Amino acid sequence: MAEGGSIIGALGPLFLLILLGALFGYWRWPDVRFWPQLEKIIYFVLFPAMLVSTLATADVASVPIGRLALTLLGTLSALALLLWAMRGWLHLEAAAFTSVFQGALRFNTYVGVAGAAALHGSAGATTAAVAVALMVPVINVMCVASFVAAGTLGKASMRKSIVALAQNPLILACLLGIGLNLSGIGLPGWSQDTVTLLGRAALPLGLVAVGVALRPTALLRLDKGVVVSNSVKLLLLPALVLAMAWLLGLDAVTRDVALLFAALPTATSAYILARQLGGDGELMAAIITGQTLLAMLTLPLWLQLLMG
Repeated sequence: MAEGGSIIGALGPLFLLILLGALFGYWRWPDVRFWPQLEKIIYFVLFPAMLVSTLATADVASVPIGRLALTLLGTLSALALLLWAMRGWLHLEAAAFTSVFQGALRFNTYVGVAGAAALHGSAGATTAAVAVALMVPVINVMCVASFVAAGTLGKASMRKSIVALAQNPLILACLLGIGLNLSGIGLPGWSQDTVTLLGRAALPLGLVAVGVALRPTALLRLDKGVVVSNSVKLLLLPALVLAMAWLLGLDAVTRDVALLFAALPTATSAYILARQLGGDGELMAAIITGQTLLAMLTLPLWLQLLMG
């Protein structure tokens, strides 16, 4: 793990890119129609290219996949069950509860991969790509299941959700990258340089797009749902993952990346899912914006704790 000053030095530029995006969003520059189109390019082309280029050529065998999966997925599953057990006590409407659930479990992939690469270089990026491959399918299934169990979506939406999950570009990119790696094909010839160049554009543009998606006015909403979701995501989940990482004896890079992913703010795409599947969109916007800003303080603190 980098020294304390280096942690801030590694994460600081990422946070500045997010804040730059927030300014672009506030100024509506260059145009309100520009960013949704760019987000599609990032989500469907650039970020999948980054995952494929990382996984297809990396030494994935160096990552303790089983223990990393147990640390992240085991903790997430336990928290998902805890939230459902607390549902009656929280006294939240079904739509609001699904937004709290998403906010507590989902993570911002762009910040996670960029942060891992900034902290630990190629080893961090490889471990982060494996974490994405493990977490994205499971969390997407959990979140869609929460809408089904809460009764906020109909049969038509259920079919759309299943199709969207099967066509998720991040899941497909992870499968392709791992397949190319295991087969020994890798990325032959010019394909490696081409895909790598595409992937390099994903993280800076993705971080700026995260800032554009923030809605500062949503911060005016501060209720039980916001407090519970933010507390679970930024405090309880990182604490449990850190305890599991120590218990399982993860190496420094894997432990750091696991903690990083646990302490990330929720994904901005959670707002779209909330709108599509009957969640509380305004509550989701408040959770996303609040967590993204708070994580600029809590994320470095969690990583600093490892040096204690």
